[in-house]
Amino acid sequence: MSVKIDVVKIDIPEGTNVIIGQSHFIKTVEDLYETLSSSSPHIKFGIAFNEASGKRLIRYDGNDEDLIKLAIEQAKKIGAGHVFVIYLKNGYPINVLNRIKNVDEVVRIFAATANPLQVLVAETDQGRGIIGVIDGYTPLGVESESDIKERKEFLRKIGYKR
Repeated sequence: MSVKIDVVKIDIPEGTNVIIGQSHFIKTVEDLYETLSSSSPHIKFGIAFNEASGKRLIRYDGNDEDLIKLAIEQAKKIGAGHVFVIYLKNGYPINVLNRIKNVDEVVRIFAATANPLQVLVAETDQGRGIIGVIDGYTPLGVESESDIKERKEFLRKIGYKR
């Protein structure tokens, strides 16, 4: 038996965030829809979920047609069973991530980001599976005192700290 490793570049348009995770049941799409739609009346999202058995379809839902199409395209590129892709607008992963993690079918979250993202996919004779992600870039150093001050001021400016 052999393993091929593929790097899948995830498209993340300006103003969107993506969440990629693993789940285990066909009702994932509906439960994620309910979780996201009840988290904020302003959030826009698209969901795609790759079935791993049965018809093995890409199941989808959402409240924004462009984000739904984008989620389907990326789920298709990843091509791994039981993987879901969520695109968000007018909201951030921090606003919904714990709610998503608490959906009964969700097994894990691989990434929640607006950074450049690559998904590492292993392929065997059985199929494909995510083995990890590359989220953003390699660090360039350690923050200085002025970087710490800037970070704290930024979090207060955008309302995440008082």
